[in-house]
Amino acid sequence: MLSFAKRLLMLTMLCASAAASAASQSNWVTSWAASVQGPYPVGNPSAQPDLSLVFPSATTGARDQSFRLIVKPELWGATSRLRFSNALGTQPVTFDGIFVGMQWSGSAVMPGTNRAVMFGGKPSITVAPGESVWSDAVALPFVKPGHELRGRKLAVSFHVVGNSGPMTWHAKALQSSYVTLPGAGAKGGDISESAFPFAVASWYFLDALDMSAPKGTGAIVAFGDSITDGTASTMNGDDRWPDVLARRLDGRWSVVNAGIGGNQVIGPKAYSPQQPFAGGPAALHRLERDVLSLSGVKAVIWLEGTNDFSKNGNAEAEAVMAGMRDGVALIRARIPGVKVIGATLTSALGSTSAAHGFELQNEKRKKLNEFIRSSGVFDGVADFDLATTDIQTGGMRAEFVPDNTVGGPGDKLHPNRLGYQTMGMAIDLSLLGTRGK
Repeated sequence: MLSFAKRLLMLTMLCASAAASAASQSNWVTSWAASVQGPYPVGNPSAQPDLSLVFPSATTGARDQSFRLIVKPELWGATSRLRFSNALGTQPVTFDGIFVGMQWSGSAVMPGTNRAVMFGGKPSITVAPGESVWSDAVALPFVKPGHELRGRKLAVSFHVVGNSGPMTWHAKALQSSYVTLPGAGAKGGDISESAFPFAVASWYFLDALDMSAPKGTGAIVAFGDSITDGTASTMNGDDRWPDVLARRLDGRWSVVNAGIGGNQVIGPKAYSPQQPFAGGPAALHRLERDVLSLSGVKAVIWLEGTNDFSKNGNAEAEAVMAGMRDGVALIRARIPGVKVIGATLTSALGSTSAAHGFELQNEKRKKLNEFIRSSGVFDGVADFDLATTDIQTGGMRAEFVPDNTVGGPGDKLHPNRLGYQTMGMAIDLSLLGTRGK
């Protein structure tokens, strides 16, 4: 008969073997992302409240205050990890009091779900200017087999120690998150809604979240500008076209949104905290951070060019085509077997936006769309132009124009909820190498 010590040793070895086997059958997959830009307030937020009390000085940034950011994972796993970014900062930023839990409603967290997040086993991390850092793996015991969590959201809470300086952010979240006043201290462990009284419509410092997922599970990156970021869709509605695509995939793969409002393929030529641009760094300059460094990427859908052809960009169609060729080549070189889908540009003809809507822009758009459809650069085409254009007027179909974020007539540039739904449904899932609805 085995002694107690030997039985205990065997049990320990079996548990270790089971854990190792589970680890070998899973891998990290990015489940949510937000392409960072800045420094705050440089960007194009939507439905942003007045933040003068919350962030009195852009130079000082956050001051001894806590954030509770609300994010929606597209895949759920038993463990997660978070990436914090100081990409556009000018001084080191220290974070502590970091927690992740299930959002209840508003800024409240479901009791029993808030879990501390560590970095190298320590409860705080200092991130240097221009850098980002992944947390340790954190167990999410509320993620259980058969417990349906699709559509639920996480609350990621953290405290900025001292002054952050210029803040790295993602302007257009179209999701309510929450923050304290300066000087409030660390509040991440407080799950009550009263701890975070002020709402924001942007994400700060946090730019990616991974989940453990079975091997073979992948992420699709929606890479683009404001029409991927979701301008004119509903606040907290999760009805951008990447959201629609994610629901069609029914949790089999993740779809992460790497859109930045105002982004261009080839411009601006330079981007830094000292030389910012509202549309963020050029797509070619942010590919490494916003696509190639994400986990488990299996496909990319690239929708961009409208802003290159605006009065602010004024690029030639051939230059944008060349930039797309270079970008696709880099993606393929770095991610073997990846599918890269080109998305045709929707019409802005007749837009009320001062920088858009003129005939020359439309002619360049048509040239780029023809390139996307026929050049052979892409593995397939998501024909958003065909899905959204009124063939009689050449502009956006009338039912896609009224603005769903703040109301009003819309700008004939950004589709509304119905337009994004139509775009998301227009994607042929067989092009992505996955199944869905």
